[in-house]
This record gives sequence, structure tokens and C-alpha cells, in this order.
Amino acid sequence: MTPKSLPADDRLERSARTATAAPSPADTELPGLTTAEAHRRLTEVGPNSLPDTTVHPVTRALRKFWAPVPWMLEAAIVLELVLGNTTGAAVIAGLLLFNAGIGLYQEGKAQATLAALKSRLALNASVCRDENWTIIASADVVPGDLVKLSLGAVVPADVDILTGSLLLDESSLTGESEPVERGAGTHTFAGALVQRGTADARVTDTGPRTKFGNSAELVRTAHVESSQQKVVLRVVRNIALFNGVVTVALVAYAITLGWTFGMTAPLVLTAILAAIPVALPATFTLAAALGARLLAKVGVLPTRLSAIDEAASVDVLCVDKTGTLTKNQLSVDTVAPMAGYDESHVITCAVLASDQGGQDPVDAAIRTRSERHRMARPPTLQRFTPFDPANRISEALVTTDDGRQVRIVKGAFDTVIALCTPSNPAAAALGTLEDRGLRVLAVAEGPTEARLTVIGLVALSDPPRADSAALISELAGMGVRMVMVTGDAAATAGNVARAVGLDGNVCPPGPLPANVRPEQFAVFAGVFPEGKYDLVKGFQKSGHTVGMCGDGANDAPALRQAQMGVAVSTATDVAKSAAGIVLTTAGLGGIVAAVTAGRLTYQRVLTYTLNSLTKKVTNVLFLALGLVITGHAILTPMLMVIIMITGDFLGMSVTTDNVRPSAAPSVWKIGDLTKAGVVMGSCMLAFCTGSLLIGKYCFGLGIGQLQTLSAVTLIFGGEAIYYCVRERRHLWKSRPSRWMIVATVADLVIISLLAVGGIEMQALPAAVVAGSFAAAALFGFLVDFVKVPTFRRLEIF
Repeated sequence: MTPKSLPADDRLERSARTATAAPSPADTELPGLTTAEAHRRLTEVGPNSLPDTTVHPVTRALRKFWAPVPWMLEAAIVLELVLGNTTGAAVIAGLLLFNAGIGLYQEGKAQATLAALKSRLALNASVCRDENWTIIASADVVPGDLVKLSLGAVVPADVDILTGSLLLDESSLTGESEPVERGAGTHTFAGALVQRGTADARVTDTGPRTKFGNSAELVRTAHVESSQQKVVLRVVRNIALFNGVVTVALVAYAITLGWTFGMTAPLVLTAILAAIPVALPATFTLAAALGARLLAKVGVLPTRLSAIDEAASVDVLCVDKTGTLTKNQLSVDTVAPMAGYDESHVITCAVLASDQGGQDPVDAAIRTRSERHRMARPPTLQRFTPFDPANRISEALVTTDDGRQVRIVKGAFDTVIALCTPSNPAAAALGTLEDRGLRVLAVAEGPTEARLTVIGLVALSDPPRADSAALISELAGMGVRMVMVTGDAAATAGNVARAVGLDGNVCPPGPLPANVRPEQFAVFAGVFPEGKYDLVKGFQKSGHTVGMCGDGANDAPALRQAQMGVAVSTATDVAKSAAGIVLTTAGLGGIVAAVTAGRLTYQRVLTYTLNSLTKKVTNVLFLALGLVITGHAILTPMLMVIIMITGDFLGMSVTTDNVRPSAAPSVWKIGDLTKAGVVMGSCMLAFCTGSLLIGKYCFGLGIGQLQTLSAVTLIFGGEAIYYCVRERRHLWKSRPSRWMIVATVADLVIISLLAVGGIEMQALPAAVVAGSFAAAALFGFLVDFVKVPTFRRLEIF
């Protein structure tokens, strides 16, 4: 029936202007290019293909060693080698490779989008060269080529249709499953599939200049720094600045003690190792990977792990209307018969003027409605004329019971009414139905040689999904504001928005307002696909973390730009590869699951970050106090490596911990986390210093045993802090996970065996180790009463 509109851009606007005037015969009979001219243009504009921007695997691997945490580990390796400690260097190198390996293993999705875009382009094309039709590789098609499009062909480039009529599957461009009619004077794009008809077309753009090429370039350049990247950088920066100042003071003090370079270098190395949150990147990755595995069980497939992290922080969600909030299935909403006719008569005539065996969604909706409302003795169909995109109607010739021949016409209201006697009631009914955002067709009948009579209107809609309103309400309760972004008319979009509980203003079609904010509008109507990309960037510019739902190839840039790009279940391959999350079931339920999983992941990583900040503050300050108290380095580089392995890597078990999801969008407030780390670190520093003083002055331990005691105290005290900060309330309010308990037992057993056995350190009596454990357990309960008001004041929930 009425052609379905492709979301417009500049080329579409041009097409709309030219569609009213079909080309003259002289225009359509122009020959194609000569081989020489085609070769010249190919040299000038380049091949009809997308540039290869694939990152070499070696380059990707090397990038894993160029970041703040790797820099610090690399500096430590160099110092270890300078000091001749190859064992320590090898251990630190192993930690470096472990981090890089996890990141590299989970990466590799960025280039998938461009690969999918390329795969949608036609491999061959039928073109007119030297006045002969020939088959050439689509990469050799140039602007100005005359191409023939027929059943099963893929449109090789952006083209103007000169002659003929086509039914095109443009889902690879728009994500809309309904085919569209394109006739002479219209424009279509590379990647569309011809489902019916034949046409000659003139190529207007090729390669990177096509609609696909434009999307590919936007995808390639679309980028937003992830929360994970920001957190790692800021945590490392804060720790490095603080520990750098303390390390300089340590070196200055060592010089006043008359230490040589050989004595000072290990102290500097120990301070550097003390400052490295070595497992922080790996913990982010592992926590997200575990979240992804849980989501996969409910039909939500993350394609980029960073999307799990970002889901926790999303506070604005942009969603398309069709297929996300609605069923993406046309149905007859209203049949409005004119005076003297009833619904059965109108719907029966509409069925007779429909293609009985076709897949047109409008005809299918009318046939479905007719199963309930149809004349008992319908007229007999004599001849059916299929829908013509030029005049936007279909018609039927029927014979009634009394032998009369009647012409029935169904189609666009303006076209049908031009064939009929004027009808003010029909015009009034049209206005009422269009105000509700419905798609309206007119049905008319009459003698074959006379003006027709409008007998009724058929209004169609894509009804909202049954679960949309409840899921929107649930997301609102989680602090996520949803806005509808659609290419449909404002009336249609507003009608659906009200039906699903999206209350607010409707932004009219046209340029986006300057400094647009999500709270200004609930609906953005008439938005072109490129406009979705601009809208996402606009929201991000105003400080929001944005989720974007899309389904078409032209949605790919917006999906890539959004912190959480979500491809719905009916999305094209291009959209799915550009998105960070792919839903396998219809509706918004998967988005709710993704946000919940993201917030669970955030809580686990928040625990690790608090734990890491606390320990890093304690380690370097304790190193300084130990130097003042004993006149020696209270920790050796090897002891610090042991502390790193037991404290940081076994601490990664927090990624399995039992936590509650955040009640609101998560925000990484590194300043407040640093303050909390300083408070908790100060408590731990007091505990460790007290243990050192008791060991030195009460037990009379020598420097070797004091170093062992310091390592044992830091690890035992670290476990106490670990269990304290994992729960934002009092530590006994929730039970830790099984793997967290296993890791803790392993941590305690490892350091106890090393300390008592004197492995890589001077041996300590078992009683001293046991006493340190008991003191740490008491310390954990006491510091918990400092933690609760601190977290409450800093709003760490």
C-alpha cells in the first residue's frame, strides 16, 4: 500500500523533492559510461569499497603495555634488573603479562562493525559500459554508471532510480523489517536487497561517500572514553602522586642516614611496587566477564565487556519506537465506516483490493481483521491490480450478487479522494485518526465508469508491547530516564509514548535544540539516523551516561558512540556488531537485566578499588614510618611482590562476591573514594605501626624478623580491611561468596607457611603469626565502626 518512508538525510530530502517529477524518456535512455571514462572516474574517486582500517594484532598487543599500570610495572622490572634480581623481575613480568593477556583476550570487537558493513555490499553489479550490459565487480562501479537492478540483486552503490519499480528490503539500512516501494525519481542506497521488480538506476555515490560509507566512517571515529578507563587513570594518578611525594621524602631521609645507592635503590623499588594497583585492570575485566556470563543465561549477549561497566552508570536510555516499545507488527486499529456502510462492508472491500498471497504487512493486517468482520456473501473478484507506487493505490474489479460490476480502490487518502465525490465526513474522520498518530487508508467503491464513493477509512498502528509500560516504570525506579527517539511523525510517536507511560514534551522534527538535555523532552520525533548520533553526543556533552537502542545499519554510529549501545533482537548484523549489548528477545527486559548486572559489577569493583586505595596508602606510609622507627627498609622488594600477589590477585575473588545492585545510576567519585581510602588507610597504618612497635620493643625482634612481621601484619590487616569494605553497612550484614572465602584462606595459609617456614624471609615463631592473626580479626571489627559513618558521610553506597 502506501510506501514506507526510509528515515531521511540530505539525499532523502533531495529524493523527496525529485520524486514528484519522473524523469523524461530522454533522461532514462541515456547510455552508460564508456570503459575509458569509467576507468578515469575509478582513478579519480577510488574503488567502490570501504577502506581497510583493521588494527594489526601485534599493534593491539603492544598497546596493552602502554598505559599507567604497565608503565609502573615496567619501571619496577628495570629496577629489579639493575639490582641484579632476575627472580623478582621475572615475577613482576609475569604479572604484567597476566594483565595484558586478559585485556587482549577480551578485546577484538571494534573492527567487527566495519567488517559487517563491508559484507553487506554487493559483490557484483550489472552495468552498461560501451552501450552493452556487462557484469563487473561492485568495487569497480563508479559515479555516473547506469546499473540494472533486478530480483535478488543487492544495490551496489547509492543510486537514483530512473525507470521501473522495485520492492526493496532496506533492513540493512534502517532495521525496519517491512519492505518499501521505490519507483522512478526516488533514491536508494548501497546494501538494499531487491525483492521484486526491475529498474535502471544511475549511480550517485560510491565507496566511502555512500550511506554505508558515511556510517562506516562515523563508526570508525565514534568513541567515548569508558568509565573503566577514567577510573583506572584517576586511581593510578592519585596513588602515584601521593606515593611519589612520600618516596621522595624516603630517599631524602635515607640520604641523611648516609645510605649508598645500593641501599637506596631497593627502597625506591619497594615504594614503587607498593604504589601499583597491579590487578585493578584485570579485576575490571574479570568482573565484567562474570557479569556477561550471567547475562548470557537470560538472553543478553554483551559484545564488549566495557558495556557491562557502563550499564551501571547509564542514566539516560534512548530507545526506538518500532520493535522496542512496539510489536513491530501492523494491525488494524480502527475501521471508520461512512454513513450507510458498516465495518464488515468496508473491511471486505479492503480485502478484495489487497494482494491475497503477498507478504505486504498492510494487506496482512487487513486480512487478519477480516477474519472477525466480513460480509457473509462477499462480491466475486474478477480482476486485481497490485499496488502502484506511482499513484499509491491498489484496486479490484468485482461482481455483486445482482450481476453489477463494481470498482474498489484502496490506498492513500489524497489519491483515493481525488477519484471520489467530495466527502466532508471522511476528511473529518481522517483528521481525528491522524491526530492519534495512526496510519490511515481510504477505501472507495463505485461503478467502473463513474466517480467513486468513499465507504470508510482503515487506520493501522503498531501496537505497544504488553510489557513496555511496566519495564519503563521499572527503569524509572532505577533512576534511568528513558526518551523515545524515532523517525516517525510527532503525532504517532506521542501516541505511543502516552500508551507506554512516557510522559513529557515531544520535540518536533528539525534541528536538535542547542545544548539539548534529556529532561527537556520525552520524545524526539522525526529524527534521522545521523540525528541519533548527534543526540547521543549532545546528552554526553551535558554530563550524562547514555544508553542507545537501535536496529539498523544507520544506527551503528549512535550505538558505537553511546556508552551502552544495545541492538534489539531484530537488528541487522551491522547494528549488532556496533552495539556493546545484543538482545535475543524482544522488548526492554534485557536492558533491565543489563543495568542490574552492571550495577552488581560496579559494587564488586568498587570494593576492590576501596581495598586497593586503602592498602596503597598504608604500604608506602608504613614503609616511611618503618624507616624512621628502625633505620632500615622495613620491607624488601620480594616481600612487596608477595604482598602484591596475595593482596591484589587473590583479592580479585571479590568479583564473585555477594552484593546488592546500586539503587541509582553508579557514579565513580574518585575524590570521595580516595578520602575513604585515606581514612581506612590511616586506621590500618595505626594497626601495622602498633604491631611493628610491639615486635621491636616487646618481643625484641631483629630487623629480618621485623620485616617478616611487617609483611604478615600488612596481609592479615589487609584481609580485615577487605571484609570490612566489601559491605557498605556493618560487615556482618551479608555473607561473602564461597570463592572469596577460599581466596582468603589461601592468602592466610600462604603467608603463614612462608613466615613460619622462613621461605624468602626470616622465620617467625608460629605463636607470633597466630597472635598477629587474632589482632587483625579484632582490628577488623573495630575499624568497621569507623567505616560506617565515613561511608555514610561520603555517600558511598
